[in-house]
Amino acid sequence: MTRAFIFPGQGSQFVGMGQDLAEAFPEARDTFAAVDDAIGQNLSRLMFTGPESDLNLTENTQPALMAVSMAVVNVLVRQGGLRLADSCAFVAGHSLGEYSALTAAGALDLADTARLLKLRGQAMQAAVPVGKGAMAAILGLAFDDVKAIAAQASGQDEICQAANDNSDGQVVVSGHKGAVAAAIALAQEKGAKRAIELPVSAPFHCTLMAPAAQRMATALADTNIRKPFVPVVANVIAAGTDDPARIRQLLVEQITGTVRWRESVRWMHAQGVTEMVELGAGKVLSGLVKRIEKDVICESVGTPAQVDDLITRILS
Repeated sequence: MTRAFIFPGQGSQFVGMGQDLAEAFPEARDTFAAVDDAIGQNLSRLMFTGPESDLNLTENTQPALMAVSMAVVNVLVRQGGLRLADSCAFVAGHSLGEYSALTAAGALDLADTARLLKLRGQAMQAAVPVGKGAMAAILGLAFDDVKAIAAQASGQDEICQAANDNSDGQVVVSGHKGAVAAAIALAQEKGAKRAIELPVSAPFHCTLMAPAAQRMATALADTNIRKPFVPVVANVIAAGTDDPARIRQLLVEQITGTVRWRESVRWMHAQGVTEMVELGAGKVLSGLVKRIEKDVICESVGTPAQVDDLITRILS
């Protein structure tokens, strides 16, 4: 069986995430403390107790989700003796989850990743004034159809683009508020099962994020990126790479580019991956994988019991 470890993105967060890991494993407590120190914030307390409104601020959500994923990884490595290079063929993550994947694979240091994601969240929020942008989920239409709808909804002064290709029949569009509203109406006319605006604070993964991409390009230029232990499947190319210079550029492109998750899962499956294990909070990616490739075994590992079970199965 060929395995890939996958890492969740925004939308998987919840108040209380990681607390059971911290109570059960010193490695998890150390991970959360290291992230807190790196960004100069008691992020772990926010993760454990909320308030939810603060946890949902993208500058908090992004490092918090990475912290939970890396807590799981560090328990598996230090307590379970897992060698990532021997246990999987690829790692991949959805949007910010790509940073978690790179950290798990040794390409980025934990403290650098925490600081990068804090900045990424701040930069993405600041790129577009509140109320000017929007995102919407379009369900029941193919990606190419939604891409055409987004193009049709765009005007001379407003843009709408396909931001997330999550699975068959689940595509997210992003852009100016008026253009996204037009895309919702067009999708409904063309038979979408649902077309709804999402409760997000900024229009991620579209060209309106160009100012954020510029800020991240500067930050990433000063960040040490090593060759990962295993190839990382990058969102914007839906293929694996282990070249540090390429990784650096793709992380910049990711800010404005489409998250090609459906294609990424299919690419890994085509390379022989038969099992995908989601490490971190929630089980969003596991659900998407099951809809994309029904014969891929997929599970979520984010609680102490799930971590213990994975250690037993992988290392037995």
